[in-house]
Amino acid sequence: MNIYFAASIRGGRKDAKIYSEIVDYLKSYGTVLTEHVGDITLSEMGDDGPTDKYIHDRDLAWLDESDVLVSEVTNVSLGVGYEIRDAERLEMPVLCLYRPQVGKALSAMITGSDQNINKDYHTLDEAKKHIDDFFRNIK
Repeated sequence: MNIYFAASIRGGRKDAKIYSEIVDYLKSYGTVLTEHVGDITLSEMGDDGPTDKYIHDRDLAWLDESDVLVSEVTNVSLGVGYEIRDAERLEMPVLCLYRPQVGKALSAMITGSDQNINKDYHTLDEAKKHIDDFFRNIK
């Protein structure tokens, strides 16, 4: 199974360690095409390709090859929203993981979608449980 993992890059990398742990866990379910998103050395400059056009085209090609999209949506990211919408267009199962924060709410464009499975979590173990449930229910 090909898995597209989406999380903030240019929107901020403060949760890169969490992304890394989620990517490692997702590998038990298949090939994570966007494994680099979990790379803790990747900067928020998005320096994972020679040009923005290259990154855009590469990432959309990976999305087209994917069977599911799992996203960590706590940090606001235009790119992640774009990828989620494209996965919806492809009728791909989408899991959005969100850590609730005082004074902040997840975008209605995510929570209002009937195509996404949206799950709040507070610990990595909770996120893993949501991932397990997601994969159990799509097989």
